[in-house]
Amino acid sequence: MAATYRVQGKYKDAELLSQRALAICERIQGPDHPEVAVKVNNLGIIYSDQGRYAEAEQLFRRAIEIREKAGEADHPWIAQSLSSLGALYSAQGKYVEAESLLKRAWAIGELGFGPTHPYVASYISNLAINYQRQSRYAEAEPLHLQAISIWESLGQEHLLLASTLMAYAALLRETKQESRALQLEARAREIQALILTKNMTDNKKGKQIGHSSKIRHNARRHSKERNLKSL
Repeated sequence: MAATYRVQGKYKDAELLSQRALAICERIQGPDHPEVAVKVNNLGIIYSDQGRYAEAEQLFRRAIEIREKAGEADHPWIAQSLSSLGALYSAQGKYVEAESLLKRAWAIGELGFGPTHPYVASYISNLAINYQRQSRYAEAEPLHLQAISIWESLGQEHLLLASTLMAYAALLRETKQESRALQLEARAREIQALILTKNMTDNKKGKQIGHSSKIRHNARRHSKERNLKSL
């Protein structure tokens, strides 16, 4: 749910849910458990999206440190935090540091998850954006296409596919390919609308199920009370 709020730009709601999940995980697993690193990274992404780079960097570094302390310096899950930190550095114009982290994330992710895993597509996309910000279009474009190809091979629409399409559309616009850029942007918006509608429908169904369960529970309780009174 926090991820859905983040995509919708409801950062306050996303932050509260993510902080709650992190606190619960820390209490149950301990502050240095690898699962905590996942929650820390997720909260860092929410901060990064808001331009709160200092807070985000601290969280990404903590996530990486947790993995390394756990002996998981080359574990595929550390790639997520490496890519997140690399993307943050890229947004700050620290392109050399970003490239090193993003390439490491790609290599670890590809080895651990396989070359066509959606996480790997995300790492490749982040590296493409880093090149694009430097106007290194010849290096960025094939990476965008590779990331899009991975998503399409999975046969599913995903918000990260939409964001990759948007990033590639920006490259096309920067290289004076306006018509292709508009086509990709339209497709990305369709995917975003489809997924958000689905999430809203799923949430509504979840609430209805919860409400129905409450009604059945109350009906059983009242029935038991009536039976006791009749004794």
